[in-house]
Amino acid sequence: MKKANILILAILATVLVVSCNNNKNKKQEIAKPAQSEEETHESEGVLELNDGNLWMANIETTDGIQEMTHLIANFTDRENMEAYPELKSKLEAEFGTIISECTMTGEAHDQLHNYLLPMKPLFKDLAAEDLATRKSAVEKLTIYLSEYSAYFK
Repeated sequence: MKKANILILAILATVLVVSCNNNKNKKQEIAKPAQSEEETHESEGVLELNDGNLWMANIETTDGIQEMTHLIANFTDRENMEAYPELKSKLEAEFGTIISECTMTGEAHDQLHNYLLPMKPLFKDLAAEDLATRKSAVEKLTIYLSEYSAYFK
């Protein structure tokens, strides 16, 4: 019985494959058991420059970051708890589009994920029980999105 369970876990671990949606050449890697693609990338590293230079990002990513910046900048109903779910939904949709249209490869791709994934907890904070946490998340997202151009062109 134990051998069967170990075999099943080994097969599941082997089958779990993650990839970014790269229409021309899908990059695939085997994920560790019980880790999603995002968790795998979250633990990979710190955002760095390309030997002192900016990373080249695909246009869909840059457009998506600009749209997220626009959404935050035009969010004026910050005192209304009921306004945050719509902002959260729009930001997460744009984030999803960036991920799904990812055509970057190699270290630039990895660095993009190092940039993007720290935003996810801020999206969660937009649904917090208290207004102060929601407002703080908007401020942190504003600052964070402005840092995109310090790493990517």
